[in-house]
Amino acid sequence: MKDEVKMSFSGLVGGDNDRHVAVSFSQGKKMAEGSIPQCKITKNQGFTEQEVYSLEDYLFRNKDDIYRRAKKINPMTAFLGKK
Repeated sequence: MKDEVKMSFSGLVGGDNDRHVAVSFSQGKKMAEGSIPQCKITKNQGFTEQEVYSLEDYLFRNKDDIYRRAKKINPMTAFLGKK
């Protein structure tokens, strides 16, 4: 679908005082990056101001689920493409 926004996220990254999950969104040529728990978009190419607000709202409303799923990601397994 052309209007579909795709989201991907990392496992937990950062040190003890800065644990976060890097999140990226894409839709065609549009791209945005943000993080949890901040729930802020820090890079944006092509999304409107209203769309960025919606992406940040999505991060805020779903941060617990994304964070829970990110904790299960094994970086080496993900890097090697294994399940």
